Amino acid sequence: MSRPYTPDPHSHARPNEVVVRHVALDLSVDLDARRLVGSARLDLEHRDPTASVLVLDTWRLSVEQVTAGDGSALPFTLGEEDPVLGSALRIEVGTTDQVVVHYATSPEARALQWLEPAQTASGKAFLFTQSQPILARTWIPCQDSPAVRVTYDAAVQVPAELLAVMSAENPTERSADGRYRFTMPQPVPAYLIALAVGDLEFRAIGERSGVYAEPSVVEGAAWEFADTERMIEAAERRYGPYRWGRYDILVLPPSFPYGGMENPRLTFATPTVLAGDRSLVTLIAHELAHSWSGNLVTNSTWNDIWLNEGFTVYFETRIDEELYGAPYASMLLRLGRQELARAVADEAPRDTWLELDLAERDPEDGPAKIPYEKGSLFLRTIEAAVGRERFDAFLRDYFDRFAFESMDTATFLAHLTSELLEPAGVTAEELQVEAWVHGPGVPGNAPEFASDAFDRVDAQVAALLAGSAPDALDTTGWVSQQWVHFVRALPVDISYDVLAAVDTAFGFTASGNLEIATAWLELVARSGYVFTTPTVDEGLADFLTRHGRALYVRRVYEALASSEQGLARAREIYATARPTYHPVSQGVVDRIVGRP
Repeated sequence: MSRPYTPDPHSHARPNEVVVRHVALDLSVDLDARRLVGSARLDLEHRDPTASVLVLDTWRLSVEQVTAGDGSALPFTLGEEDPVLGSALRIEVGTTDQVVVHYATSPEARALQWLEPAQTASGKAFLFTQSQPILARTWIPCQDSPAVRVTYDAAVQVPAELLAVMSAENPTERSADGRYRFTMPQPVPAYLIALAVGDLEFRAIGERSGVYAEPSVVEGAAWEFADTERMIEAAERRYGPYRWGRYDILVLPPSFPYGGMENPRLTFATPTVLAGDRSLVTLIAHELAHSWSGNLVTNSTWNDIWLNEGFTVYFETRIDEELYGAPYASMLLRLGRQELARAVADEAPRDTWLELDLAERDPEDGPAKIPYEKGSLFLRTIEAAVGRERFDAFLRDYFDRFAFESMDTATFLAHLTSELLEPAGVTAEELQVEAWVHGPGVPGNAPEFASDAFDRVDAQVAALLAGSAPDALDTTGWVSQQWVHFVRALPVDISYDVLAAVDTAFGFTASGNLEIATAWLELVARSGYVFTTPTVDEGLADFLTRHGRALYVRRVYEALASSEQGLARAREIYATARPTYHPVSQGVVDRIVGRP
């Protein structure tokens, strides 16, 4: 028997007693009623031979009946509802090794976003799921812990004019009857089961990669993501074979709450990365890297999320370095340090540890950037101590050794010590491992990253602040990351006249680049400039109502909420924007400005 499951504070399930090994879904998508109706057949393993009760996670599922594989009814109870964790579904399974749960989802299911035709590029209804971290239970009765892996298959019925896709083996053309079948042969945690339904078309961009998107978007997306196959090859050279068959990308409508979601075989991506110049495609490097760190080896609980995200940011920048050069990667590393410094200043000290304590909290409320940037920086610190070649060999072995398993912080640190640090003659004390993992902030041995490209930006910022006109600055050849650094380097008390001249020269308010636009709108909101210039205010409102990417709208709302005038304006805008946001983004902004 495999090692015991780590207790998960965010799951009712008891997988050390009875665990689900395979899920077979049979679902009909009702776009009008905004619900899924059908069944989930669960294949079980009795890890404890004395256990006779299967415990599943659910959230407002309407459970009609539960049967054994032979159709006989099984007794079940739904426990008291917790607003975050939902209700435990307890099924008296006896010794049976298969159960079928017949159920329907609630219109309030937080993993499901139902879009009206007016909210899509195609003018047709759209559905997509977002199950991370603990929302799979809102549409599937499951053991919703990242430590529990299942294989799955599905039969999904949708309107005939729409295409259904999942994080599985996918069709590339519509079915005449709207019936689709899917198979995921590799075991995945429940949060990586995903479904989308819409007016979608497919374009191949490589031998094992392609893009799904609405018809008016698909050609531009295929062009934007043309480097995907090269990214896969670069990743494989570093850390071993890609083990998921295909790597396709689904471009979702603007309300998708994240930049991307690493659903196996089918990354879900925001249209905000379609900048038209391939300047933001490092997002794809990040989601692809998750095919190793996160999908292949997965954090045991959400307290260990740095093992997913910190590894992935590290891996992402290594892919970018190989494809686009060390100077490009250096800019990303510098921006990452800026993000980390900001996060350390904003978060409670305990939330700046790598190993988090999210018990009795919604894991969605955890620190947004610490696991990513501090985790990546810790790995860069290890690399500097042992050498890149040795560290690469360690990581490749790590992904091979623990493939399709979960990992907690204590187990990883023991493995790190025995398999890397001791053979390299480096002690945990020299590396300050305890300070990194179980201490606040950033330890003093963190590496710094030089960037000639940013040094050139800093010189132009100095010239601007010394009185040079914006159109006299030397910005020839600047790329997206340099523009972000430029905006972030402008002081919040800069004169409104200078901000007006900068916007006239560079068009930041109307920028189609999400990173640049966000940095600019944060600055004009915190400085108060937005309240003096109607066109900037209109641009800010348009930004917040045009897309719902949680991290970026959060930043702008937080900047607005830093003043009473800004908070009032934020609430005005949010009253209009909230219905278009995914529940994840709604929850984020509700906590900043209050629910309308």
